[in-house]
Amino acid sequence: MQTPLQVAAVPGGCEVARRRQSVTIKHVAADAGVSLQTVSRVINNEANVRPEMKRRVQASIDKLGYVPSIAAQRMSGSRSYLILALNDRERTIEDWRAREGRDWVDQMLLGGMLKCAEYGYRLIFELVDTHSDHVERELNAVIAAVQPDGVILTPPHSDNKLITDLLEASGIRFARIGSRANGGNISLTMGDDELAAMATRHLLDKGHTRIAFIAGSMEYAITQWRKDGWKSAMLAAGLPTEGLCGIGDFSYKSGDVATRALLAMADRPTAIIAGNDQMAMAANAVAHELGMRVPGDLSIISFDNTPVVRFVQPPLTAIDQPVAETVSQAVELLIKANRGEDMPPMPVVVEGGLVERQSVSSPPRSTRDDG
Repeated sequence: MQTPLQVAAVPGGCEVARRRQSVTIKHVAADAGVSLQTVSRVINNEANVRPEMKRRVQASIDKLGYVPSIAAQRMSGSRSYLILALNDRERTIEDWRAREGRDWVDQMLLGGMLKCAEYGYRLIFELVDTHSDHVERELNAVIAAVQPDGVILTPPHSDNKLITDLLEASGIRFARIGSRANGGNISLTMGDDELAAMATRHLLDKGHTRIAFIAGSMEYAITQWRKDGWKSAMLAAGLPTEGLCGIGDFSYKSGDVATRALLAMADRPTAIIAGNDQMAMAANAVAHELGMRVPGDLSIISFDNTPVVRFVQPPLTAIDQPVAETVSQAVELLIKANRGEDMPPMPVVVEGGLVERQSVSSPPRSTRDDG
């Protein structure tokens, strides 16, 4: 009898390939003459399988063109082969509804999904409200449904003690993005303080001495790091920072308010570094509304480098945040930790860089002459 994997003859003497049915772990087990559990152990690269058995099973996998499924991988019972990534519900939904090109989630999925695929894992993305009184209940429900091998926490979840304590109590490894906390788990940063210092030094090299910084929400640890980087570069250059730090919350509106206050100063800044793209775009809009030239009268550097900053006028110079690479490394470190492999010193720093566009120039001549 002909099997679904054989070639079928058709009337007229011509042979055509019959459409293959999906090859399952059962086909592999039958072809190799072993149990389903043995195939699963070979797929999972477990140590308790004899070399000759591995070769036999792998030969059947190769012959049949079998692609392991999560169900097959999980048969051994030791792992789920799922990595859970958590993002803040309120801010994510707000960004999606605004449709303003903020691509943090896209970059997170890009880095996480591709790295998971390399190891035969899958990435599951969930939203949890860090401000909710029910955060523990929400997270417990997600964990019960997914049973992940590891969890990726993004700001502000990274330093939410309710969340981290729950994961530790559950025995689930987690990687914190934008956190320097260790506690036996994985932490990764993007070198925010050094990147802010880099942006500041770029403006100093252009001749600016009155460089302001608009900080984001203090709920995020990265806000303080970026502020520290700006301040340290200014102090290293022997320049004052008093009165030059505006406070925002990462929203466009807060950037508008902070920029108006800074530009109303008698000795106003000639450059602004904004803690994210939305506040930078607000600074750009306010400057134009006040009749200022960007970059002639005011230079602007942004953080994040989301797609939208390329399309405002002028296109904004920005600090590029390597979100995809950072999440990719988080996935890899979680998988290696579960395998018992050695870990690098924490926190792991995945540094970004400065992307130059048209929003930065030397300060106005009168300002330089006064200096």
